[in-house]
Amino acid sequence: MEKLLTGKTVLVTGAAKRIGRAIALALATAGADVAITYRDSLAEADTTLADLTALGITASAARCDFADPVSIQDALATTIAVHGRLDLLVNNAGAFASVALESITPAQWDDMFATNTRGPFLMSQAAFPYLKSSHGRIINIGSLGGIHPWATHAHYCTSKAALHMLSQTMAKAWAPEISVNCVAPGMVVQDEVGAAYQAFADRTPMKRNGTAADVAAAVLFFATGPHFITGQLLSVDGGLGL
Repeated sequence: MEKLLTGKTVLVTGAAKRIGRAIALALATAGADVAITYRDSLAEADTTLADLTALGITASAARCDFADPVSIQDALATTIAVHGRLDLLVNNAGAFASVALESITPAQWDDMFATNTRGPFLMSQAAFPYLKSSHGRIINIGSLGGIHPWATHAHYCTSKAALHMLSQTMAKAWAPEISVNCVAPGMVVQDEVGAAYQAFADRTPMKRNGTAADVAAAVLFFATGPHFITGQLLSVDGGLGL
């Protein structure tokens, strides 16, 4: 892979495992120095940090609870202290839950929004001066659920729909220095198997479920493509949402 991001520093939140890890590794392979955050997955974060360092780039990790404004500020400060700059923020950290609409409690609703919507807002706001200085980029990780309603995931779907709108609002407010885009994955599986996952694959025009690598490739597109592209929502769902 051409090292299109050499000399750049990126921060990927929630990147100890799964989609976030794949994104971090893809950006490092493209030459970027990478900072990651994790919440409870310390062992996985250590493994990802070692794998990033093995790619010959400078890497760092900081604990961050995306629902805690102070933790967000501290994680961003740690990133700047280690790397000295920031060129790309990937707001990947998020929460997911399935609850019947009539059973969602106010606390469950608020917790979902705190992580999926308020968290990316606060992290982006903290990163704003550094990204403005570097003419950087923000990529938010939304969801197909923020485009299409899922009956048993109302608080999740609504929080991701809000994140999609936040992405567009930030794109308009922070142009021309910062470009802001959003990637919306559909069904993404890694090691999961079973009839339910196969049913999703059968319903998908591309006849398979998505992978973390598919999502990482979309992030890499926004990270390396024209800075002129902003305010866009890219579904990575194999056509499932059609």
